[in-house]
Amino acid sequence: MDMMMGKSLVIAVDFDGTVVEHKYPAIGKEMPFAFATLKQLQKRGHRLIMWTYRHGKTLDEAVEYCRKNGIEFYAINNSFPEEQFNPNEASRKLDCDMFIDDRNVGGFLGWGEIFRIIHPEAVGGETQRPQQKKGLLGKLFGG
Repeated sequence: MDMMMGKSLVIAVDFDGTVVEHKYPAIGKEMPFAFATLKQLQKRGHRLIMWTYRHGKTLDEAVEYCRKNGIEFYAINNSFPEEQFNPNEASRKLDCDMFIDDRNVGGFLGWGEIFRIIHPEAVGGETQRPQQKKGLLGKLFGG
């Protein structure tokens, strides 16, 4: 995680279950501190990509909901704004530094923990992985 300090990151962010509670196709309530954290990440120079299952009308609604809450994404369901996806020429994998998603191994950490991991210097913490995961890896790999 040390490499993140001082580096501008491209961060892919899921919508349902991450920015808002799962209510698909409706838009759920904001997850605690989601927009405040996303704004802080943008303020610190990180580029945010909305990476979601939504498409068409439901995607447009999600993008507009975020816009009304002060978040304009660098790109939406693409690695960069001008990307034209061609399934015959490219992979659907995003070119980004990290994903923030409720479907991570271990589940959604919460926006406070996510910010602390990306910017430990801002909250006076040390740069380390959460203890739960560190302990599990130690058990599995003898570390």
